[in-house]
Amino acid sequence: MLSDWGHVGFLLLLALVFPIGGIASSWMLGLLKVRPQAPDPIKEDIFECGVETEGTAWVQFNFRYYYYALLFVIFDVEAVFLYPWAVSLDEASVAGFVAVVTFIVILTIGLAYAWRKKALEWQ
Repeated sequence: MLSDWGHVGFLLLLALVFPIGGIASSWMLGLLKVRPQAPDPIKEDIFECGVETEGTAWVQFNFRYYYYALLFVIFDVEAVFLYPWAVSLDEASVAGFVAVVTFIVILTIGLAYAWRKKALEWQ
């Protein structure tokens, strides 16, 4: 039993050593004055894709973009889950058919709910 848990312990040890080692080495390099304590203004300058930022970076972004993307992902994942069922349609029994129909009904109810709440309308 100990040999089974030894692998888990080893992975846990690695999961702790890497982040703690990085923080400790950064701290140690700071004490040895190898790592700069106060970088110059050029290093602290905001850099994004080689183009300097124009205006403020705190621009309100419309949430509806994320909402549409999330709905797309949900229904795209539905198609991914339906594909293996469609490929193995010959081996799927009545229970497999009932499971897929239940899955489609639940997603249809979700779509009807979003449609009724007018979540799919762009305003």
